[in-house]
This record gives sequence, structure tokens and C-alpha cells, in this order.
Amino acid sequence: MSYDSGNSGAWRNDGGAQPHAYDPDPHPELFRGVATRRAFAFLIDMVVISVPVILGYIFIALFGVVTLGIGWALFWLAWPASVIWAIVYYGACIGGPSSATVGMRLMDLELRTWYGAPGYFVLGATHAVLFWVTVSFLTPFVVLVGLFNGRRRLLHDFVLGTVVINNSVRVPAQQAARTY
Repeated sequence: MSYDSGNSGAWRNDGGAQPHAYDPDPHPELFRGVATRRAFAFLIDMVVISVPVILGYIFIALFGVVTLGIGWALFWLAWPASVIWAIVYYGACIGGPSSATVGMRLMDLELRTWYGAPGYFVLGATHAVLFWVTVSFLTPFVVLVGLFNGRRRLLHDFVLGTVVINNSVRVPAQQAARTY
């Protein structure tokens, strides 16, 4: 059984083309509402990331008061620590067993590679970094790319070869490629 819709596959070593594991033509339910759910998942994830960062800033402020201003020198570490925390959060969540961040889990979404394999730490961290880079340099209008393709993929999804699907819908996908 093939889920390929034409030229959407990638080349394999044996000369054939491996089809995408998730095709919107026979299974549109996998992508129904994904764009809206992704937006809400992003907002939830921003809250999850922001709470420890805000608590860290409050701690540094209070520590600075207690140490008569000396502790405020730690503020220079707060921004880099916030960036590292966000990258570790995305990497650990997408690299976890559910292949989704907390926001994505609440919205019944899951990140997969184009060939159906679950996410892993480096993919999750790179996914977050590439999203922030594309939005920063190409303006937030770059997310409109997701409205004009059947899989609702954003620009960084195309670059990384990922797809976000509805986790609540179960469709038999082709066997994921072996990694050995």
C-alpha cells in the first residue's frame, strides 16, 4: 500500500523514491485543524517556558537586595540561561516518547519526520532554533506558508523534513526507515 501522491517522495539508495509517511490526499484528517492547534500549542509552550524564567528573574532581584546589589550581577546570565532553557525544553519534549511539547500534547499534536519516525533531541532543539531564526529574519508572515500546503508545514518544517499531525487520529503509516 503506497501513501505517495506523486513526486512527494525522497530518493533512496536503491534508486527508488520513498513516499511520505503522511499524505494529505487519502488522510486529510491528519492535518485538519493543525495550523490553529499549532498556534495555541505555541502560546501554551511560551507560558511553560516563561514561568521558570520569570521565577529566575525574581530570584536574582531578591538575591540582589539581600546582597546589597552584588547579586544583581547575575542578571547578565539570565538571558543566555533563558535561551538554553528554551532549547533544552524543546529538545527534551520532542525527543521524548510523545514527540511533542507540553502545548502540543494538550492540543493533540505530534511531530514526526517526513518518513514517519518520531522526533529526537537534536531535531527538537534544531526545530525550535530554526523557527526563531526564520521568524526573526523573515518576519512572522513566514508562518503563512503553512496555509498553502496540504500538510500544513511551515518553512522550518520543510528545511528539517518534519511534519506535525493530529495525534488523536490513527492512520496506518508506512514502516519508518531503519537508522542503521
